[in-house]
Amino acid sequence: HFGRNVFVQNCSSIVFLSESTTHHFLCTVTIGVILMCLLSLCSLSLSVLSRCSLSLFSLSVLSLFSLSLSLSLSLPPAPILSFHLYIPLSHLHSSLSPSLSLCLFLFPPSLSFHTDINECLMSTHTCQMNEHCVNTAGSFVCQRQITCPLGYKISNDVCEDIDECVQGTHNCGPGFECVNSEGSFRCNAKPHCSMGFTQDTHGNCIDIDECGVVGQPCSRGFNCINTVGSYSCQMKIIMCNRGYHASPDGARCIDVDECQSALHRCGEGQICHNLPGSYRCDCQTGYQYDMFRKMCVDVNECWRYPGRLCDQTCENTPGSYQCSCTAGFSLSSDGKNCEDVNECLSNPCSQECANIYGSYQCYCRQGYYLREDGHTCDDIDECAQSIGHLCSFKCVNVPGSYQCACPDYGYTMSPSGRACRDIDECTIGAHNCSLAETCYNIQGGFRCLSFDCPQNYRKSSDTRCERLSCPNFLDCQNSPLRITYYHLSFQTNIVIPAQIFRIGPSPAYSGDNVIISITQGNEENYFSTRKLNAYTGAVYLHRQVHEPRDFLIDVEMKLWRQGTFTTFLARLYVFITANSL
Repeated sequence: HFGRNVFVQNCSSIVFLSESTTHHFLCTVTIGVILMCLLSLCSLSLSVLSRCSLSLFSLSVLSLFSLSLSLSLSLPPAPILSFHLYIPLSHLHSSLSPSLSLCLFLFPPSLSFHTDINECLMSTHTCQMNEHCVNTAGSFVCQRQITCPLGYKISNDVCEDIDECVQGTHNCGPGFECVNSEGSFRCNAKPHCSMGFTQDTHGNCIDIDECGVVGQPCSRGFNCINTVGSYSCQMKIIMCNRGYHASPDGARCIDVDECQSALHRCGEGQICHNLPGSYRCDCQTGYQYDMFRKMCVDVNECWRYPGRLCDQTCENTPGSYQCSCTAGFSLSSDGKNCEDVNECLSNPCSQECANIYGSYQCYCRQGYYLREDGHTCDDIDECAQSIGHLCSFKCVNVPGSYQCACPDYGYTMSPSGRACRDIDECTIGAHNCSLAETCYNIQGGFRCLSFDCPQNYRKSSDTRCERLSCPNFLDCQNSPLRITYYHLSFQTNIVIPAQIFRIGPSPAYSGDNVIISITQGNEENYFSTRKLNAYTGAVYLHRQVHEPRDFLIDVEMKLWRQGTFTTFLARLYVFITANSL
């Protein structure tokens, strides 16, 4: 190795580098050989020259000249200069001159040297705007830029305080001492003499005569007395008359305010008024001085000016008076007159309120009454307090009124709103009777009745069965000739005893006689029979039925006519319903 490596590769790139100046002689010979090789390149054929870059070739010659000059003068190496000849090796070997062959011998293509790339100069680094690029061998480093305030310096990426006192960068004068602080410094005067002393021309500390300075340290009324290292002020003595005292500066006499300093002798209720050199005692407003008692006494304005101060009531107070109003009134803004209070604004009544002069009156709406407290309204129970019956069935009290109600089923309210009217379910078709049954309307409901004829009878009408035949004479007398169905409806409040049914032959003949009896359905003995005449009988209800109830009773009538008995049967459906509504 000497100087720099020269290498020719595929693109025949020839690089010239300067490295050391230790062997001047060898380097000079090397430069000569390199110049010879470069001059030999010029003798290449035109085909080769056509592929050369003359500008790069000239640049290489200048680089060699600079390198030779730096070696001869023992200067530092010149910057790296390089040029590239893009000559294919096949063309190069075919056109080589003897001199160029010597170059290739001295600097074979197999030799190579890799140099560092300065990424910071070539702008190929990746540092941010706030970072500084530092080139390293084969790479680069991004350093964060740190800005320190005045009085600090950067040390290991940290701002440290600059000690201006140590570095001698302060500007403290000869009589001052530098004291370092964070980010700055201060200059403290070097102490010489104690307070109250000063240095003379010989450097000795002598006392300062504070009393001899132009500006007197003591205020007016005081004498200045100098002391060693200090001074004192003594008040001047001044004589004042009674009621006066010396001013704070001792220069003059000023009045004594006996009222403020509590030196007066004013009695209770009196007001002290200061005068020059003295004071005066006066009574407060609303008081007058009593010569005998030697004191101020209260003036009763209500007695002195009766009826002229207040609209209604005057109350005397110490030193004054106060007006007041009776209930229902309030004191006006002038403090004397009384105004009516509208109590209704505060809602004192539970319902309606009427304001009157000095008071108010509560009253209630229809259906309510005012309680004894005069404020509360309670509901009137019309159902409990009414004389007679308001409703035919049931009275229901509601707030402020009442309502009439009917049973849940079988009735509807009449237009009057008080009486209940029976619903005839059989007429309007609101029943559930089958086709084989007959609907019978009763008070508040209906019944589904089925009229079936027993054996050996035929149905002659909806409510009648006729006997077909009788096997013998005895059966003809005991079995009914005719069975007739009846339905009767009564209310629980029916007057007892009550005739509910009459039976007899039709037509009746002279000599007829009947026997009436209840053969079935009267187990509880609610019914009875009577014979009204020879051919008429009746059925009675002789016990009160208190609740709605249904009965089915068989009433038998035996007719004696012309020496024979003929039996007739009446089947009675008796429906006891609730009272009419």
